[in-house]
Amino acid sequence: MSKISEYAKDYVPQQTTKNIAELKEVSVDIEIEDDEFEFTDKKTNVAKTVKQKIITVEGESYRVPISVIQQLKVLLEDNPSLKKFKVKKAGTTKDDTRYQVIPVFG
Repeated sequence: MSKISEYAKDYVPQQTTKNIAELKEVSVDIEIEDDEFEFTDKKTNVAKTVKQKIITVEGESYRVPISVIQQLKVLLEDNPSLKKFKVKKAGTTKDDTRYQVIPVFG
């Protein structure tokens, strides 16, 4: 047994998926994967499955919103030699969050 204070200091929260906007830059050549997880809706108490696209960087998973993929497609159509990009995120809730994909040159 250990003291609760020792346990709390050593506690590592369950891994959660981060957001691609947390990365400084992303290579267009990185592998993208399908991922899903289940959660219980707090209002209805019904289990729901969420499907998402993720990339893995240094052992960490980062969610890639569809709007980022759509914007990257447009950038690649105009600049097929693009190698890297970054993502800016604005907003704080599911309804007001917007992403801007920005090409990185050099």
